[in-house]
Order: sequence, then structure tokens, then C-alpha cells
Amino acid sequence: MSGKKEETSFSILRIYDEPEERRYEPESSGVSSQAGHHAQSQLDGVYGTPQWPPGSPAQHGPVYQEMSSLTPQQWALQALDRSELQASWFSEGEPREEAEFGSSSLPGFEFGQPCPSPPPSEEVWSFLRAIPPIADEVVVRQRTPRASWKVGKLCHGKKVCAIAISSLTHHVYTCGHGYIRVWDESALHTWNKAPQAQLNFQDHHNCVLTCKLFSDEQNLITGGVSRTLTLWDLAPTPRIRAHLASTGPICYSLAISSSAQICLACFKGFVEIWDLQNQILIRKHEVPEYGSRCVDITGNKFWTGGEDTSLYSWDLRSYQKLQQYSLHHEILSISHDPSEEWMLVGLRTSDIIILHAHRKEAFKAVVHKYVHHHNLKFSSCGSYFVTTLDESIHCLSAPSLQRLFQEEESTEILCCDVSSDNQYLVTGSKNCATVYQLLF
Repeated sequence: MSGKKEETSFSILRIYDEPEERRYEPESSGVSSQAGHHAQSQLDGVYGTPQWPPGSPAQHGPVYQEMSSLTPQQWALQALDRSELQASWFSEGEPREEAEFGSSSLPGFEFGQPCPSPPPSEEVWSFLRAIPPIADEVVVRQRTPRASWKVGKLCHGKKVCAIAISSLTHHVYTCGHGYIRVWDESALHTWNKAPQAQLNFQDHHNCVLTCKLFSDEQNLITGGVSRTLTLWDLAPTPRIRAHLASTGPICYSLAISSSAQICLACFKGFVEIWDLQNQILIRKHEVPEYGSRCVDITGNKFWTGGEDTSLYSWDLRSYQKLQQYSLHHEILSISHDPSEEWMLVGLRTSDIIILHAHRKEAFKAVVHKYVHHHNLKFSSCGSYFVTTLDESIHCLSAPSLQRLFQEEESTEILCCDVSSDNQYLVTGSKNCATVYQLLF
């Protein structure tokens, strides 16, 4: 894969409120609406949703409502028995090297055209009938919240620049200028309760701009206006484990690998790569000066972006630049889904770019609203994510982009976090944090 700059072409996805609404719009650059359907089918495939043929009448009628509630085995049996599903649709193949993002083709067939397949043999039917049925109570279905309920406020006293929720310790950590405040679960349902603890910095001029929980939720790392990154042990009570001496004055963003062994700290013009286990700086990696506001990590890749409107992917082993995506607008946030297959990129225009981490697929959810702050946070279950746009909160299902709920606050939202048990959403703003309970 080359590290040269690539002009990115997107399939357009539309955020919608009702399941029956059309979600796709043709892209002005010439990608057909069929490509939008193809985009959704590939996103659905990642999350295990049956991939319906584009435009199939089964998508809109009672058959679809019935089929969507079936177990995979029941779905397979009924799908094989329906004439409209006798065609095989190309959706999983790799795009050709010369293909643009969001489009692919099968040699010998025009994209979107069905490929004839023979009906299932009696042997196949016998095999499927022999599979024992699965009881409904043991089928795990991903849940999405249907609404939120504002249940409390955490009075931090100063601007809340970063937030972490640990479901393991049952605490919320609000970070900002001079200190971190610790709130127990009883404070989440009140409006004026005092914090359980306040962790004061030695240098009162220090300010935490970013924080990341480890995967075990027992440790936290913070960075910001300081010459150090700070490792915290959260249980049984919060305490500093170590200070990591950084080489830059301001850390804008942090990312931790799923194994919690590698930490990336983003500074202006470079990224520090840390071995957290041994607390050793592995490398100071140079990146474009104005492309280093945000950082994230997926597998053996890491991603950076910022004011220069380009998203960069880098190899974590060779440190070579893999790709550069021209997005034409300033990048304010980068996040990935739990599978580390899909990247979300929040732009200054409120648009959300959805990129596959390994395949040449790129989609855009268009909002077109200029914002100062754009945060993205995926749920731990992967079935929904939260995006905050200045004073607005939008919770969207993944991968359908259906709006599950929307909230408005009186001041700009600077940060947010969703608890790993999917019970709470907490947002940080001017001098407090607002707590929402998610309702399913």
C-alpha cells in the first residue's frame, strides 16, 4: 500500500429518524445510489445483519419485519425458501486496486446485477433441517438505547476538558485545569453533591485536555498542558502510579491499544509512542505539523488528523505512512468501533466520515453545520455511537445511522464518554458535567 495522497470518493449515507425513510443519496461525484445501498450492505455485514438485495421489496414489507427478528438459522431456512432471495449479490469481495472508495465490481457482471445461482439441493435442505432450533432466550441481540434521561449534574467548578467513566470502579472522573474530580455512582443521580475526592496537580497551571481508560478500567492515563503524561491507578482509591516525561508542551490527544501495552500521545508535529508496561518511550514519530490534533490506533495501524484536512494512516511496526485521505475539512475527532474494523472521523462541518480500516471503502454521513467542537464515542457493544456537535447530542445506531435520540444543552459540549456497561452517557462543558441514563 502506497503512502501517496489519494483523492477520496464517498458513498453518501443519510442520518434518518424513521426506519422506513430512505437513507441513501447519490453522490455528486458520480457514485450511483446503488453504491449507497452497497455501502450499507457491507456495513450491515460487519454487524451480522442479513444483507438484503438493494431495492428488494422484502426490505419494506411485513416479511422484513418478521425476518429481522429471527435467529440466524431460522433466517437461513426462510431465506432459502423465498424466490426473491434466489439471486446471489456481490457484497463481500475486495475492491480492485484501481477502484475508488465505496465502489467495487465483479468481473463479468455489472455492479448491482444479480448473479444466477441454482436452488438449494435436497442435501442442503436435510442439513439445515437437522440443525436444532435455538431458544430465543439464549440468542444474544445487540441493544440500542431508545431514549435518554437527564438524571444529574456534576459540578466540576471549572471547564471540563476530558471525562472517563469506569464501570469497574463505578466512578466518573472529570478532568480540567488544576485538578481531577472523582464522583461515585450515588452522585450521578443528584444535582449538587460534592465529589468523593479531588486530585490536585502539583503544578496548578497544568490542565488535562485528554484522558484514556485502560481496557481493564482500573487505570487511567492523562495528558494536556504539562510536560508529563500521568498514569493513575484507580482502584481501590485513585493514586499516581507514574509520570512519563514527554517531549512536547501540550498533548492534544491520547490513544491506547486494545492490549493496553501501547499508548500514543499526539503533540504538534509528532506522536510519542510509549510502552506502557515498561514505561519506556519507544519512538518520537514525526507527523505533519497541522495534522496532529487527533490520534487513534487499530491493530497495527495508527491514525492522525487535524487542521490540514487530511487523515493519515501509519504502520505501527515500520512507522511508514500508509495512506493519506484528503477530506477537505478540518478534522476534530477520530474514533474506531470495538471490532477495530471501522474508523469514524468527525469534521468541522459536522459531517462524519466512515472508513474501513483495511479495505478501500469510504462513506460520508452529511450534516453540513459548522461547529467548534465535534466529539465521537462508540459504545462498547458496537451497536451505537454518540456524536456531540457544540450544544447538540446525537445518538446514532450502527451501522444504519438511525437517530436513536437527540438532546440539547445550554452550553457547548467539550467532551463525552459512554460507560462500558451502556448505562450512562456523561458530557463535559463550561463548568460541569451532565449525566444521562440510557433507556433501552
